[in-house]
Amino acid sequence: MIDLSHAENQIQCVTSFQDLVSTPFYGQTNAICWTRRLMGDFSEVVEKIALHENIATLDEEELRELQLSEQGQLAREILLNDLKVLKAHGASPVLNLIRHYERDDAYPFFPTDVYSFHVDRSTVPADTFLCTYYGESSEILPNGQAKQKVLIPEIRDELKKLYGGGEEGFESFLEEYFFDLHYQAEPMAQPISLGLGHLWRLAIDHPESQVPPCLHRAPKEKTGQNRLLLIC
Repeated sequence: MIDLSHAENQIQCVTSFQDLVSTPFYGQTNAICWTRRLMGDFSEVVEKIALHENIATLDEEELRELQLSEQGQLAREILLNDLKVLKAHGASPVLNLIRHYERDDAYPFFPTDVYSFHVDRSTVPADTFLCTYYGESSEILPNGQAKQKVLIPEIRDELKKLYGGGEEGFESFLEEYFFDLHYQAEPMAQPISLGLGHLWRLAIDHPESQVPPCLHRAPKEKTGQNRLLLIC
């Protein structure tokens, strides 16, 4: 189950893929969840794939070639079907096996990696879809529980030093280096775990969006446990 006690009307749950893709965002609702209890052994799929890098993208042919038990086969069919329906919808899903993401230490006062709460942006109408099948799951945060980092005075001052110019062009600089996409959680913020097996659709920042973009971040992985994540 998903804990919605502090979601502030942010999340709407649905019971089918069609509802997931057709239900409109509205008001403060910027996350829609197709709640599912998946059958199958996803850990077997993860264990059967040798991960030589920190992140690997799994293709359908590689999945089909795995020698799996009956429970592993059930998990594989779910993965293949999720890829299929999202592609039919016009999305470009990728299935990633993740040991960990690269950390961003270029600006110690302002990391811009995916472990920071951030929003996605597009120049055209689009949504972010994601599902964690195994391992630690992603988190979202109600917009009212965070502040855009570039508006925090001490951070803004450091960014101005980094920019090295006057006010002219500063906002474009923030966008160019994606600083404006990142948010800092308030002290009493309560992140919401997206759980395992649920397929989510998150609002992003684009010109025609009628709702605030959804703040989300990658979790800190457990040592020795890889994540299996679908995202597009």
